[in-house]
Amino acid sequence: MALLSYEYLALLAAACWAFGSLLSAQAATHLGAFAFTRYRMLIAMSLLWLLSFATGSWQSLQLPQVLLLILSGAIGIFIGDTALFAAMNRLGPRRAGVLFATHALFSVLLAYLFLGETLWGMTLVGSGLLVGGVMIAISFGKRREEQHQWEASPAAMKSGVALALLSALCQAVSTLMLKPLMVEGLDAIAGSAVRMSTGFALHLLVWLLGWRIAKSYLPLTPKIFGYVFINASLSMVLGMTLILQALKSGDAGMVALFSSVSPVLILPMLWLVYRRRPAWGAWAGAVLTVAGIALLIR
Repeated sequence: MALLSYEYLALLAAACWAFGSLLSAQAATHLGAFAFTRYRMLIAMSLLWLLSFATGSWQSLQLPQVLLLILSGAIGIFIGDTALFAAMNRLGPRRAGVLFATHALFSVLLAYLFLGETLWGMTLVGSGLLVGGVMIAISFGKRREEQHQWEASPAAMKSGVALALLSALCQAVSTLMLKPLMVEGLDAIAGSAVRMSTGFALHLLVWLLGWRIAKSYLPLTPKIFGYVFINASLSMVLGMTLILQALKSGDAGMVALFSSVSPVLILPMLWLVYRRRPAWGAWAGAVLTVAGIALLIR
């Protein structure tokens, strides 16, 4: 990981999230969003602690760091993910995705206010192209006949918008909290393990309290477990560890920008897997995103 610059680490993380999401649809539909998240957090937490104990990196954790990691996990993984799922139920995945993409903008703004990070000149232009491209790809990346049934529902619009923006803000805040820890030299695997454990513990608590939304729709089968395992390994173990590693050398706002391109990266993957040519909006968004990345990495 250390051989790559933070830009490529963040882009690799986005690729992990994109590919992992291809395997999440069937599992999430089978188990339900909350149960799916709980299972994949359990798997990710187990893998991360196994790696942490195998490498001895857990010994580098200090109490002040652990406390901040727990808070970051609660905000970003538990509150943020829960708000995003609730927003999808109200707005549909497309509109919720557009609003969640604002987490990159929130990250840039918060990094400017609290870390003194600034974007000027062509970097600012590239950032605008990247974020705009991602939003266009999400907004116009599907054909009319491919729209999900949620897309047509206007119910609970205001609460859905608020929840999606809350999710984006939580993502940005949790990332910002990690930047000082990574600069101090916190091990990325150990840090991810603590954050994932926090998210799993809170999801488990919701399940133990008997909330109906946390129950599995259908039993966990070997096939579904395989999907969950691969998703957890790619998205939560490798993806999140790459992000933390990127934060060691890259600005928090820039890391957030590069990692936000997963909705664009998933488009060619969907084309290859499902043989569905992306709509014109997907192409337009992808071109703008690539142009923005080129300006940022130049």
